[in-house]
Amino acid sequence: MEFLGRFPTTRMRRNRRDDWNRRLVAENTLSADDFILPIFIAEGQGRREHVHSMPGVERISADLLAETVAEVAALNIPAIAIFPEVDPTLKTPDAREACNPDNLVCRSIKAVKAAHPDIGIVCDAALDPFNSDGHDGLLVDGHILNDETVEILCRQSVVQADAGCDVIAPSDMMDGRIGSIRQALDDAGYADVRIMSYAAKYASAFYGPFRDAIGSQAALKGDKKTYQMDYANSDEALREVALDIDEGADMVMVKPGLPYLDIIRRVKDAFGVPTFAYQVSGEYAMLKGAVANGWLDNDRVVLESLTAFKRAGADGILTYMAVEAARLLRDR
Repeated sequence: MEFLGRFPTTRMRRNRRDDWNRRLVAENTLSADDFILPIFIAEGQGRREHVHSMPGVERISADLLAETVAEVAALNIPAIAIFPEVDPTLKTPDAREACNPDNLVCRSIKAVKAAHPDIGIVCDAALDPFNSDGHDGLLVDGHILNDETVEILCRQSVVQADAGCDVIAPSDMMDGRIGSIRQALDDAGYADVRIMSYAAKYASAFYGPFRDAIGSQAALKGDKKTYQMDYANSDEALREVALDIDEGADMVMVKPGLPYLDIIRRVKDAFGVPTFAYQVSGEYAMLKGAVANGWLDNDRVVLESLTAFKRAGADGILTYMAVEAARLLRDR
């Protein structure tokens, strides 16, 4: 059969000629509905501190959360994710502060819900902010204990649900933690609290600025390669996601983001479940560093990088650029 789509009959540039036409045939669209804003919280009152390695990002005290989240709500961003910088004096080898119902995370959840009850709150389930060793699990004799860590994660998740958290997001990469947390939440009467699993979380060099922000970098002993995934592996990610879905995950996440667009695409194609990407601190720092040096156009790079996640199949994106991107989308 003769191929009919040849030049000059077919001119691909026709549909690119005008703005209205480009918008009409766009295969993917980006909106504020796609964003979750990670927020770093700190102890104290009236406290705002710049994160040196993340230009434009601050740690804020819980009393300032309502003000920050007010803009999130006004821009129609659906949810925030809370990450604490824990007082070093509260960090212990058993991470007991993670299960304190009056810890910084729980107080912050309550502050947000009191002021903005319709904003979704996502809470990390992992021990690295609370662990004096800087690891996501219990470290004993140089080894991360899996099952003992999962027991603590279950208690941590219930405490966060008690405070009003909407979505528990286990980022620890312990085996079996999704099923255990699901059971713990159900047993505590929180059958409607969702689980967004960090299902494919890689042992990445892109997390450095985040660890600065929560204060775990200096405490970290060794690396996290015995529980986070090898960045050389792709098929393994599908096994991890399949297990977490089977154990009760409502949503799954791939982390980091831009260097792992192929993983996002494979996960979405294989499972068709709500799939999220985390545009992590190192990605943010690279883009903002290039912008600060005049090498990239900020507004264009912000929207282009976030649209890449949608093109890869992500349903939503955790990004430190959520507020900035939502403003750009509103005003363009």
